Amino acid sequence: AGMNGTAIENFACVIFNVSFMTCTWHAGRTASGDTQYFLYWKTSRKEDFMECQNYIKGNWGRHTGCRFQNVTIENKRAYFLVNGSSKLIVNQLISNYINIEKLTPPLNVTVNCTEASHSCEIQWQPPRTSHVKRHTCFKYELVVENK
Repeated sequence: AGMNGTAIENFACVIFNVSFMTCTWHAGRTASGDTQYFLYWKTSRKEDFMECQNYIKGNWGRHTGCRFQNVTIENKRAYFLVNGSSKLIVNQLISNYINIEKLTPPLNVTVNCTEASHSCEIQWQPPRTSHVKRHTCFKYELVVENK
């Protein structure tokens, strides 16, 4: 368990550019200055936890996040465990899962306009994504400006 207020706060992970992921957090409100946090994660309950290999460091060299490359999350879910250590206290643990992804823009956008009909046809392909298989899930918004 650990002392109240020592667990990390505001834990969040975001996938971007299909296979990169960044997780960030804030130190617990009552964590001592020498507290160091360690992030472990896995993509299924059956796997073993793996430790972060690329920590983001904040004040006092404290780990405040982690960057991942070549991430594959098949079922839109990953499990995270963050624990901390200090000379004074044992910190609380957190477990969480993710389903946030910042999408790339649509691919191969083409515009064909005809003067005779005063109309344009715009086509594109869905953005690349780490886990969405059904492209009917996407909704698009176009902003058309006359120039």
